[in-house]
Parts: sequence; C-alpha cells; structure tokens
Amino acid sequence: MAQRRKPIITIIIAAVNIAVFVWLSLFGMTENGAYMLEHGAMYLPFVVEYKEYYRMFTSMFLHFGFSHLMNNMMMLFFLGGVLEEELGRFRYVFLYLLSGLGGNILSAFFDWRTGNFAISAGASGAIFGVIGALLFIVIKNRGRLGTLNTRGMVFMVACSLYHGFTSSGIDNMAHIGGLLSGFLTGAVLYRKRNCKSSAGVQR
Repeated sequence: MAQRRKPIITIIIAAVNIAVFVWLSLFGMTENGAYMLEHGAMYLPFVVEYKEYYRMFTSMFLHFGFSHLMNNMMMLFFLGGVLEEELGRFRYVFLYLLSGLGGNILSAFFDWRTGNFAISAGASGAIFGVIGALLFIVIKNRGRLGTLNTRGMVFMVACSLYHGFTSSGIDNMAHIGGLLSGFLTGAVLYRKRNCKSSAGVQR
C-alpha cells in the first residue's frame, strides 16, 4: 500500500499566508483598506493606470483580519492536501496560483463593467480553485474520492456561494472565477492513478 505523502506544498502556502499576516499585523491594521492597498491588495485602477500587475498575485496572500485568514486556511488544510496528493506538487501549486489569478481576472472584469472599484484580497479565489478541481476529480472517479463524494462537494460549493452572496464585503466574482478556473485546470492536469500496483510506490 502506497504511503500517503505529507502535503508539503499546502503547508508552505499556509505558512506564507500566516507569515504575511503576522508581519503586516505588527505594523498596521489588516482590516484597513488603505493599509492593505499599500502592501499589495488588488485594486483595478492601480493595475490598469499604474501597470501594477503584481497585485493580481500578491493579493492572494493578504487577508483582512484574523477571521478572514483562519476561514481560508482551515479550508485550505481540509482540502488542499487531498488535491496535492492527487495532482502532485508541481501541478497542484500551478493550479492554485492559476485559480487565484482566474478569480482576480473575473473580479476585475466585473469591477470594470460596473465601475464599482473595491480593494480586495484573500486566498479564497485560489481555494475555490482547489474545490473546483476536487469536484472534477470526484466526478471523474465515479462520484467518490476517499471521504469526498459528488453530493458533498456540490453541497459545499452551493453553501459557500450562498454565504458569499448573502454576506457583505465578499468578492463573489473572485470565488466564481477561481472555482471555474480550478475545475477546468483540474480537467487538463488530472491523470487518474493506476490502482493495480501492489508495491509501495511514491510519486
């Protein structure tokens, strides 16, 4: 039986998010939009006018307050290790970052269309990408992957989106963009593992 690997990439991603939050908390208020903007939060006018494209990525590692950070990190720990095991480390980190970028792009598009520009930050776009990829993988494996199943994954997506749309201050377009990016990227990257081998082979 193959030994389950430690989710090293998930741990590193979580550690980076926590370290960034602690560092910023030492010198200011992470709930303050202006302070977060100064340190890399997403804001479309700055991306377009000043060509600060780095904000599309740095914003993935910033959080507005402790509860925002903990909610995202708990979801990451719960699901990230499962996806890391299924995809492998390189594909997993690629999907994570691409999903976060996809979430930011869809969010920016809707900001541009509506003219309502908001300062935004958080890992939830990337984490929704993890959820989207796992949803694809569960479907690909005939509705079950370990303790995960299609009904449970769909329920999780529905509850998460419902919470976002019924709460204030939530970037729902980033969630949807991340979810779609993760699902599509997962469909491209996932290779169903061969279960015939009896040896303890690690990958």
